[in-house]
Amino acid sequence: MADVHRTRTVSSPTDRVVIVGAGLAGLSAGLYLRGAGRDVTILESNGSVGGRVGVYQGSDYSIDNGATVLTMPELVEDALAAVGADPDSTNPKFVVHKLDPTYHARFADGTALDVHADPEDMAAEVSRVCGPEEAQRYRALRRWLNRIFDAEFDRFMDADFDSPLGLVNSREAVKDLSRLVALGGFGKLGGQVDRKIRDPRLRRIFTFQALYAGVAPSRALAVYGAIAHMDTSLGVYFPEGGMRTIAESMADAFTEAGGILHLGRTVERLEVSDRRVRAVHTRDGESFDCDVAVLTSDMAVTDSLLRPHTRLRPRPVRTSPSAVVIHGTVSSAVADGWPAQRHHMIDFGEAWKRTFAEITARRGRGQLMSDPSLLLTRPAQTDPSLVFSRDGRIREPLSVLAPCPNLDSAPLDWAVLGPAYVREIILTLQERGYTGLVEGFDIDHVDTPQTWLEKGMAAGSPFAAAHTFTQTGPFRRKNLARGFDNVVLAGSGTVPGVGVPTVLLSGRLAAERITGTRERASAVGTRASN
Repeated sequence: MADVHRTRTVSSPTDRVVIVGAGLAGLSAGLYLRGAGRDVTILESNGSVGGRVGVYQGSDYSIDNGATVLTMPELVEDALAAVGADPDSTNPKFVVHKLDPTYHARFADGTALDVHADPEDMAAEVSRVCGPEEAQRYRALRRWLNRIFDAEFDRFMDADFDSPLGLVNSREAVKDLSRLVALGGFGKLGGQVDRKIRDPRLRRIFTFQALYAGVAPSRALAVYGAIAHMDTSLGVYFPEGGMRTIAESMADAFTEAGGILHLGRTVERLEVSDRRVRAVHTRDGESFDCDVAVLTSDMAVTDSLLRPHTRLRPRPVRTSPSAVVIHGTVSSAVADGWPAQRHHMIDFGEAWKRTFAEITARRGRGQLMSDPSLLLTRPAQTDPSLVFSRDGRIREPLSVLAPCPNLDSAPLDWAVLGPAYVREIILTLQERGYTGLVEGFDIDHVDTPQTWLEKGMAAGSPFAAAHTFTQTGPFRRKNLARGFDNVVLAGSGTVPGVGVPTVLLSGRLAAERITGTRERASAVGTRASN
């Protein structure tokens, strides 16, 4: 057993909890709180659950509108188990399939590589593409990533912090911190990976995840090798029916356990007295009394609710880059002629350092990628039930993601620029071998930094605060709101950070601020991978 990690909790009473937001963080918090016997009500402004892992409905199909990569699905299962829901029952609502390969990577020199979670399969693929000596270096890199994850997960990701002193508040904490230091975890990710492997293509495979943390690999802390470990060693999964079923299964379990979920309810203000939120008021005039409020909305929205009741102001935040995401359908006959038939395909441009410099530049200096690296997602490759017929043609969902600077970095007029940039992306992909895409891709929805901004996301980025050193771990925004005695925060803007696994953890950590600490069994034995 790991030592008890003692942190502050919300003072009593805590019987009635109102959660603002039915994204993964809100649903996770709701499940843990309901499992602990609290009366829980979730208020969601949208007409469906999921937040950044939701769905767009087309006329004859639906497509995931957010995250397409699921790692550590056991965190979803843990949340479901909090109310006794069994994902292995005879009629499960959350069924996942492990992708193999995890990704198919294509490079500007015409070579390609499949990324496998299995160490032997991946070593064989690295040997085929990069040579047997690089395969041995890959094995050493994998062991290092494993050790980084092992030292980090329980202590620094799945943990609340009251202050940076939480890093050294016990013998075990000091030991884990010392392990990370010895592993070079507080150096730079790019430099650590470059010292361990030599092939520039392989280096990209194990550092592009720094973009999830909002920084370039050359600037990202090496502790974020834990993301690469989750991505490339623990495996990527896909739930039957789409990523949206994560939230749908959690919402169903929550309501079946007696939780109350209201959709289409926009929270307008908080009723506060004596540093405590007493009620949450919605735009339609309803009031929901509470002992504790858990705010999981985007931080800009959260701050607008808190600001009238406190003199404290949130500190300035450096926001992650944004993305343009193109959603639609493609004829399966067209897609079957592409260079690879994979669920996830990463098409790298030749540029690398320049690309990160363009999209992560400081205020006003950001640029669109001059040589784009792009992610294509074809979920029907894993779940054939997503294929459908339209006008006698077999079609399937397709999403294309192009990273781009946020609106602070590059205040571009996306209403004007958007259509032209989408055409440029599609033409670029067709020139790289995705034949028929220009004519065959029926685009139904495009998200740009402007659409993210209109949804309340700071600087038009769906990736929240960047994981710079001063916005990481105990230095990231705390999940106890300053100036209040009963307001808890959850979501990507607070600890532990951005991504499906971490947002699920944030919900659990928020719940623990209300229910009290727990003695944590180490997850390393089941979650690490050699």
